[in-house]
Amino acid sequence: MGSQKTSKTDRVGTLDQDITRIRQQLETLKKFLIDEPTPAALIEFDSATEDILADALGSSSPLLDTYDYAQLGEAAGLMNAPEEAPEGTTHQSQRETIRQRQRVLESGIADLEARRASLSQESKKLKAAGPTVSDYMAKSVRSVPLDATLQEAGQCLQKWKIGSVLIQSGDEFLGYITETELTREVVASGTDPVTTTVKTCMREPLVTVETSDPIVEAVRLMKEKGTRHLAVTESNRIVGVVSVSDIIRYYSGVV
Repeated sequence: MGSQKTSKTDRVGTLDQDITRIRQQLETLKKFLIDEPTPAALIEFDSATEDILADALGSSSPLLDTYDYAQLGEAAGLMNAPEEAPEGTTHQSQRETIRQRQRVLESGIADLEARRASLSQESKKLKAAGPTVSDYMAKSVRSVPLDATLQEAGQCLQKWKIGSVLIQSGDEFLGYITETELTREVVASGTDPVTTTVKTCMREPLVTVETSDPIVEAVRLMKEKGTRHLAVTESNRIVGVVSVSDIIRYYSGVV
């Protein structure tokens, strides 16, 4: 009994130390917002921060991937996915990438504080803090039929002001097509948009994420599957879509 109590106390102490280290990195970021760091200083800071996050949260934590994206600004790591180029984004200043780093570190602290509270039994019902996919997804499901032409799909994208649209056959969603793929087919490949249907160049199968999943899980899936759009499901039913632009909105602190 005594050894278990000591072990638990030790784990709480380790979490305290990890939280303190990440808070110290946050303080450094605040200074960077006042006095712009040199590129060398920022590289050194990022390397140290990645080591701290890996040590505190585990080397497989999705927050490590998210921190990589934050360093580039506008989740640029995701935008380099082979599927398509950035859509509707603008160049972000170094101050913006620093703010995105802050958001990631704050998420890491929230995770560690939840673990600490659970271990110390201060709040048995406390769960890891952080936004879920449902908080930032687009709740409208936009789709075109399987026999729609590329021209019709393009017109829908323009009308709805979105970067991708689901492809539907009856009650089933088979895949999706993006604005960039339309451009590639029509402009680069010389495909006739009036006679060619979306089924010839749609991406399939759909990559899905649950409404209850954390935002970092969406980030992980996008990187793993090489896509910038995920269908969102609830009780095995598609209820929305989450894209890179939605994730940018969170990590840029915009609700």
